[in-house]
Amino acid sequence: MIPDFVKRGSGKILNVSSTAALTPGPLQAEYYATKAYLTSLSNAVWYELKDTGVTCTVLMPGAMATGFASASGLTTTKMFANAGKSEKVAQDGYKGMLKGELSVISGLPGWQSAFVGLMPMMPKKTVMGFVADQQTSR
Repeated sequence: MIPDFVKRGSGKILNVSSTAALTPGPLQAEYYATKAYLTSLSNAVWYELKDTGVTCTVLMPGAMATGFASASGLTTTKMFANAGKSEKVAQDGYKGMLKGELSVISGLPGWQSAFVGLMPMMPKKTVMGFVADQQTSR
């Protein structure tokens, strides 16, 4: 698919990751690591394609009101207490993809947006403690 896009000089790729990609995730280590991989891969592909007319955008939603919480046993956790609306996140991702944005973060309540912005500056042990706490029942 990508070689065909490059050959014609246009194309858009949208990968769906998660804000979980931004930190190690105790209690769901494999999920968080997989999302980190997908985000890193998408960002690198975006760069590799930057002069071809093809873009690769990664959508990174927060906790969403979908079947995921139920399937993963997280319906009663703090993390999903204010789950975002999937329709809005999908629209944000689509708009970001059309613009060729590198990453789109969407579906976070105000306090979570601030926290995601501060995570790179915070001690990892503190962040992991917060993430673990968010995954426990209310």
